[in-house]
Amino acid sequence: MAAKMLFKVVLMFMVVNCFSWYGSGWSTQGDKQSALEEVKKDYDAWISWQILQRSKINSVNNVKDKNGRSNSLTGLEKKVREAEEDKRVIIVCPNGRGDFTTIKDAVHSIDINNTRRTVVYIKAGLYREKVLVPKTKPFVTFMGDESEQPIITGNDTASTIGMDGKPMKTFHSATVAVNSDYFIAYNIRFENTAPYPEAGSVGGQAVALRISGNKAAFYNCSFYGTQDTLYDHKGLHYFKSCFIQGSMDFIFGYGRSLYANCLIRSIAKGVAALTAQKRSNASMASGFSFLNCRITGSGLVYLGRAWGDHSRVVFGYTYMDSIVLPEGWNDWGCPERERTVYYAQYNCTGPGANTTGRVQWGRILSDEEASPFLSTSFIRGTKWLMGHPSLSLIIPCLIC
Repeated sequence: MAAKMLFKVVLMFMVVNCFSWYGSGWSTQGDKQSALEEVKKDYDAWISWQILQRSKINSVNNVKDKNGRSNSLTGLEKKVREAEEDKRVIIVCPNGRGDFTTIKDAVHSIDINNTRRTVVYIKAGLYREKVLVPKTKPFVTFMGDESEQPIITGNDTASTIGMDGKPMKTFHSATVAVNSDYFIAYNIRFENTAPYPEAGSVGGQAVALRISGNKAAFYNCSFYGTQDTLYDHKGLHYFKSCFIQGSMDFIFGYGRSLYANCLIRSIAKGVAALTAQKRSNASMASGFSFLNCRITGSGLVYLGRAWGDHSRVVFGYTYMDSIVLPEGWNDWGCPERERTVYYAQYNCTGPGANTTGRVQWGRILSDEEASPFLSTSFIRGTKWLMGHPSLSLIIPCLIC
């Protein structure tokens, strides 16, 4: 209770200071107080909702089957359980000794409105393909070999001319685009090898992966690109033990995602930003949480810049190398967003984690404030996350 009261005092102090800084927008003290109350109300509602959701999720963590035995599928959504109990395996092998030689053909073979967990096992190799998993094909898994990840590569940019004769724009530049729900990837390397965009150039955004489906998970995957590498477009997403490389805004979108134990590597040549989260209104359940990650590489980087008016990013237990700028966060040239964004860190380490030079509107979280962001409850994961699969189902099929 004392910690909660202390937080409220600190929050009000921070916001009042922020309002004073840009106070010319309010004509009266009453206007300032009203705005302060609105910001505080928004945050309190967010924390209350998160704690409620976590409580609900925890209540199903130890569910047992009808015989009293623990069942990893028992707490999952019904359609997820049914999909996992009826798996299908497709082999993609570039030398022709599998079911298909291309990933696109394998995806095309999956039934519309698929209800089975369909594992597309992709043998090691370089696949120069532009792959789309359509919304009508849920429950698809891409699986590669951990010791030799298959590489799916392309080089389209936002300025590349598409089949309609117009520039693709960022959305369609993705080497792999996933529109379907319940997608999983294990041990896959997603690439966009477009050249590093020159300073001042336009249309250099080059996406390696765009994930637009809901309830998707990526395990031990790697994402290579420069500007806009990983388009975390929308939905609930989980990234575990992944490698993400880029130069500017290379983790961006509207998603509500948890990045756990990931290595984030900047290849910036100057000043850049790691994230550009686009939560655009206070009621949107959106945000990025980074847990036990490591930030390293080149250039000088902000942890995030405010693409959306209510952009929300939290780093917890993360090692930050000296490439992280002391300010930490950037308002993207819109000072008014400093009153509405939610940028925070909790128990981070490393030379870039020093909070002494942080912007006044960045937050340093208490245990209670950080709690909603520090587990898979942030993405309601116990209802749909599967974890690593058993390879016993597919190992007999993998001779290629």
